[in-house]
Amino acid sequence: MVYNGRSAKEDYIKMKAGVRKINGISGSTLKIIALISMLIDHIAASLIMIQLGIHYSEPLYQTFVVMRHFIGRLAFPIYCFLLVEGFQKTGNRSKYAGRLFLFALISEVPFDLAFNRCAVYPEHQNVFFTLLAGVLVIWGMEEMERRISVLWLRWSGYVVIVAAGAFLAEAFAFDYGAKGILPIVVLYLFRQNKVGQIAAGFVAFLWEYTASAAFVLVALYNGKRGMKLKYVFYAFYPVHLLILYLLSLVLFK
Repeated sequence: MVYNGRSAKEDYIKMKAGVRKINGISGSTLKIIALISMLIDHIAASLIMIQLGIHYSEPLYQTFVVMRHFIGRLAFPIYCFLLVEGFQKTGNRSKYAGRLFLFALISEVPFDLAFNRCAVYPEHQNVFFTLLAGVLVIWGMEEMERRISVLWLRWSGYVVIVAAGAFLAEAFAFDYGAKGILPIVVLYLFRQNKVGQIAAGFVAFLWEYTASAAFVLVALYNGKRGMKLKYVFYAFYPVHLLILYLLSLVLFK
């Protein structure tokens, strides 16, 4: 049957193509999910942790466990995945790394205040430093790919770069330490194979098994950017940490 010069089959094919285009979730939606997960995690790690120290109760502790060790574990794997995606799509590697460094510096005092209740705490640095180290590592790996064609030399270079990044993360006490760098490397190595990337990411986070569940959400990613709220996502990190600290002052005088 033909309608206005088009067959019913052609209309059906176009309709199916349209459905495929809207299936899945965008990068901005993934970021919002990660942001909510992180917020829940940080409420548990700051406010509820303080309350448990003042007055322990089993129901509150169970709430803490769910918030911190289940819901809260989804955030970091999603951020690692989106970091690799952003690195591949950015037009300026230097600006990308510079932005991470800037917000790492901005976030450090709010991070220390929220979790350690002091302005300077050198024994633990915020996650922006981890993400920055991850970007520097995969940037170095990219340069190796571009400059070195001999496979064994290239992989030797990979080992040196990854080891240097892992050492940096441990030596300066970046959030997650070396364990935060390695999943970024794995996700980068499998970037050309989405199924392999999801499987590898799942395995890379088995050291914190509830975090691996994040790759169920990553599997729904449709490759689209979504809403353009880049600086909102960056700014949320230090702002919400500062708010949590101020709330702790009000609630736990």
